[in-house]
Amino acid sequence: MSEPRPRILVVEDEPEIRRFVRVALEREGFEAHEADSVERGAIEAGTRRPDLVVLDLGLPDGDGVDLIRRLRTWSDMPIVVLSARTDEPDKVEALDAGADDYLVKPFGAAELLARVRAQLRRRSLGAGGDAVLEFGDVRVDRAHRTVERAGAPLHLTPIEYRLLTHLAAHPHSVLTHRQLLQAVWGPGHAEDSHYLRVYMATLRKKIESDPARPAHLVTETGIGYRFVP
Repeated sequence: MSEPRPRILVVEDEPEIRRFVRVALEREGFEAHEADSVERGAIEAGTRRPDLVVLDLGLPDGDGVDLIRRLRTWSDMPIVVLSARTDEPDKVEALDAGADDYLVKPFGAAELLARVRAQLRRRSLGAGGDAVLEFGDVRVDRAHRTVERAGAPLHLTPIEYRLLTHLAAHPHSVLTHRQLLQAVWGPGHAEDSHYLRVYMATLRKKIESDPARPAHLVTETGIGYRFVP
């Protein structure tokens, strides 16, 4: 018996873009469904229970950010935003609301599909609960809370360890400064971005081959960071 195809919900009010995205997804082997508004998107998400949502922000009956917040009250399904909004505050608002990735229009089908695959991989890995994470020459054993680099023990402070494992739990996802500060330092530190810069710099020195050009802890300028395994 073949495995069920991943189910993707596309919430987009422009018919041409909606069809373009749906065709690209179906050619990739996904099962795609459509909605053209916030309310229709909420209904479709609730009834179809998709594995991932591709979401436009500018919808005729409301803002896509509101739909993100509604979905996050009951689901952790990956949400990839498609939007013509290019300003950093718009990106940060969507990501802080619970989006996993943000792709600016116009976009190519190849990049969209790559981001969808990355989010589905992340969800699959999360469901598997793999306690050991390996990337580059670094090995993290989350069950025993140990870190090695090139086979040798690597000392991380408790905050460095929490920062690394929180990023690693969301591979390829953009995490905003606020999200990371709340997750690692707590709700009272949501504005203390200088903490994050200092600890990210020391963490990169410990795990990156070239801290000045990081391959795994990648900066999303003005927004936050992305972990690339």
